[in-house]
Amino acid sequence: MPDKIKNNLDLNMLDLYSDYLFSSFSYTTATGLSSLLDNQISHDQITRFLSAREYSSRDLWALVKPVVREIEADDGCLLFDDTINEKAYTDENDIIAWHFDHSKGRNIKGVNILSTIYYSNNYTIPISFEIVKKDQEFTDDQGKKKRRSTMNKNEYFRNMFKVSIYNKVKFKYVLADIWFSSKENMEYIMENEKHFIFAIKKNRLAALSKEEKLKGKFKNLESLEFEEGKVKRCFLKGMENEVLVCQQVFTNQDGSTGTLYLATSDIDLNFEHLTKIYQKRWKIEEYHKSIKSNTSLAKSPTKTEITQGNHFFASIYSFFKLEKLSKETKLNHFALKTKLYIKALKVSFDELQLLKNPAVLEAGA
Repeated sequence: MPDKIKNNLDLNMLDLYSDYLFSSFSYTTATGLSSLLDNQISHDQITRFLSAREYSSRDLWALVKPVVREIEADDGCLLFDDTINEKAYTDENDIIAWHFDHSKGRNIKGVNILSTIYYSNNYTIPISFEIVKKDQEFTDDQGKKKRRSTMNKNEYFRNMFKVSIYNKVKFKYVLADIWFSSKENMEYIMENEKHFIFAIKKNRLAALSKEEKLKGKFKNLESLEFEEGKVKRCFLKGMENEVLVCQQVFTNQDGSTGTLYLATSDIDLNFEHLTKIYQKRWKIEEYHKSIKSNTSLAKSPTKTEITQGNHFFASIYSFFKLEKLSKETKLNHFALKTKLYIKALKVSFDELQLLKNPAVLEAGA
């Protein structure tokens, strides 16, 4: 870890706080951690730690870098995605704001976090993150005051990708869903001599040959005929380089069917390899589920932007520690959480029996 980062990080407090986030089954507070530690560390010390300075992706990279260097491989993957965690009862500010949640089809108030996950040798490691800041206030056409970000998600995406290049992370593919499949993102990845595999919309326009491209004969993907288990070489509208596109038909849990279109800059892939690599993107969905369920992402009543942001940072770092522990114990994140819960339940049950039996308490005294 660089000395400048190491000297600025209160690692002991960060370790305690991030362990607390994983160990807790309810709201996480400075008072709660202090009580857990029998007041050996005061509430004020914990609050000062959370408000001392803003922790960032640079700090996260300093912490995870040694493990990344151990497990990285040339065929590693960068996974990009964002998640929105509702904070309905928290006062609005630059990072707790209204965001459109595509999974719910409506706007919700909460935090929107973008993450870069490095996936290699079966390790899922967060290597950078950005909290979307809606730092511009404006008035819409109806006269209602709203907030917006000075940067859009695709700009965040390219900045985070650039950081991974700067940090010399070994990877071959960048995997992301439809929301990050812009022409600018695809071209930026190729300019840096990496490959993308993105989900793309069914109405994306494509030409099946260079001649058709030059004549402007583009068709939307949905109108093209795809052979099952085959890929098509084509030119997406607005892009110079040829790409591969395939169509996946899948069955949902409710029995309905859906269609997914994938595009990649690696024209040497076949259907099987293309779809198999893209399946790794699911690891970032598991990461989102784990930070929400296992490392208390939204279970903090912090009030200020800096304490809120640092709590989110600690939750992400807690995931990293949990991932390492998962590999050592061969238990997944949820099994580890359940193991702690059962242990806590046993201690609680035993304490209740003592409280119900005063004679035992007096004998112990």
